[in-house]
Order: sequence, then structure tokens, then C-alpha cells
Amino acid sequence: MPFPDLTHPALGAYRSSVEMPGDFASFWSDTLAQSRAAGGKVEMVPAETSLKLIEAFDVTFPGFDGQPVKGWLLLPKAREGKLPLVVQFIGYGGGRSFPHELLHWAASGYAYFRMDTRGQGSGWSMGATSDPVGTTPSIPGVMTKGVLDKNDYYYRRLFTDGVRAVDMLLDQDFVDAERVAVCGGSQGGGIALAVAGIDRRVKAVMPDVPFLCDYPRAVRTAGRDPYLEIVRFLAQHRDKSAQVFETLRYFDGVNFARQSNAAALFSVALMDDICPPSTVYGAYQAFAGSDKTIVEYEFNNHEGGGPFQDREQMKWLGKRFGMA
Repeated sequence: MPFPDLTHPALGAYRSSVEMPGDFASFWSDTLAQSRAAGGKVEMVPAETSLKLIEAFDVTFPGFDGQPVKGWLLLPKAREGKLPLVVQFIGYGGGRSFPHELLHWAASGYAYFRMDTRGQGSGWSMGATSDPVGTTPSIPGVMTKGVLDKNDYYYRRLFTDGVRAVDMLLDQDFVDAERVAVCGGSQGGGIALAVAGIDRRVKAVMPDVPFLCDYPRAVRTAGRDPYLEIVRFLAQHRDKSAQVFETLRYFDGVNFARQSNAAALFSVALMDDICPPSTVYGAYQAFAGSDKTIVEYEFNNHEGGGPFQDREQMKWLGKRFGMA
């Protein structure tokens, strides 16, 4: 297939035109304050597995508005002192899956948490978290759920879940608060950028082929869903384009990147027709932290680097967290 987007040198020179809303910071601080005030109960129950060297826990914690969110927590059984933490978020349509599929971070000495994704988890792996909040008319999928009002938009709830997961984990005595990383691929990378942009306690972020970045360009450039959900919505709601893109500014990875001082390891696939590479570069070039790196996979589509990028992450984070 041909390259679907910009190539170098135009790709490396690309800068996003997304503008930061004037009340961006207050919108997110108010959102988090409301959800933290809602309270909720944390439960950690040993998971039923055959694992002998890893402890696995089925976790429920309060997310947006105190609503229950699930996740798996994995810890190395042989551990001393506080552990560095990796929180992973999941790609579009996926769920938390099974603990035995999620071993490489815990097996490398990290505390590892995989947060479930509310209202998804049936597209390619199983989830266990509902989204109890209703929505105005929308296209199937979540990209347009509540998109006419920033207070109702689906990703307000999901990004808040991500920060509340960090809240919950930093309350645990086995976590080193100075070594907190977030990561994820596609939608998970977009969530990771949002959490790192909202929460200064995050010291490292590793977004792989991140989704939810540079919406205006993505919607006009992507060749496949999920961005095309927004296209189909606007094809019917012809008078709502300005309103939709105004909402999306509050959830754009470019704006979260502008807020983060964490260390960052991005990846991009130059043949990606789901998350166009220019949108990934839009977030990367906007990223405020000085310690940032991007790894390119020239001949890959949205699968990106796969296990090659996993290996890059292990080495990169290990150096920064003293685990190399």
C-alpha cells in the first residue's frame, strides 16, 4: 500500500494547529475534584490463576464520579521495598483480558496495573466495566458519545478513570511514588498522554501509535475507523461541526502533551491509516518535556512496533527507573 500521510521531511516538520482552550486546566482540575469528592471503595481480591512467581489481584476502584472500574494488578512475588509502577491503558474496543497474558512488566520487577476500559471490552479482548452514563444521539462506538458537550463526552469519564487509577495505586505501600509510568497503544496511548498531561506525579509516558491526537487532521486524514465515526456523525449533523471540534479540543492529545513534563517515549508507524503519522508527530512535537524520543516503524500499519517496541520500552524505562 502507498504511504497514507506525510513522509519525511514534511512529517518531521509538521506542527499541529490545535488550539488550547483557555479553561483547559480548570476544566480538568474541576473534573478531578468532583470525582475525588465522590469517594468510592477500593477492593483487591486475589485472582484465580496458576501463576507461581507473580501475584495477581482483581481490583475494583472508584473512577469518574465514584463509578466502579476494574483492573488487574500484577506484582512479583519476590520483591523488596517499594516498586516502580507501570499503568497500562487499552486500545479501542478492548478490555483488561486475563492476568496470564500480562506478565512482562511484573516479571521484570515492576508493579503493573492494567486498567479496564468502561463500556468497551468486547471488540478484541474481554472487559468487565460498564459505562453507566447515558448519551445523546451518537454513532455506534464511543467517539461521538456526548460529543456535543465537553461535560458529557465519553472521554471525560475515561481519562478521569485513568487519573483515579493512579490515585488508587499511589495509596498502596508497595508503590514508589517517584517512579510512576503510564503506557498504552492506540487509544491506550491517547489515555496515557491525557493522564501524563493532567497528573504531574507521572514521571514517564510511553504512547505507542497514539490515538485521540490532533482531531481536526485525524478526522480528515484517517482511512479507517474509529476517527471515521466522527465523519459519519457530521455527515448527518451537518450544522454541528464547530460544536464537535470545540468539544474535542478538551480531549486532544496535542493539548495534553503541551502540559506534561514527564519523560516520553513515542512510537509511530509510517503506513498507519488508523492513526495517521502526522497526528502522532503533532503530539510529539507539542510535548513539553525535554526528555522525549520517537521511534519510527516505516513499513508498519497500526500494529506499529509490537514486540520490538515492547523491548524498546523495557530498555528505555529501565534506564530511567534504575531497573536496567
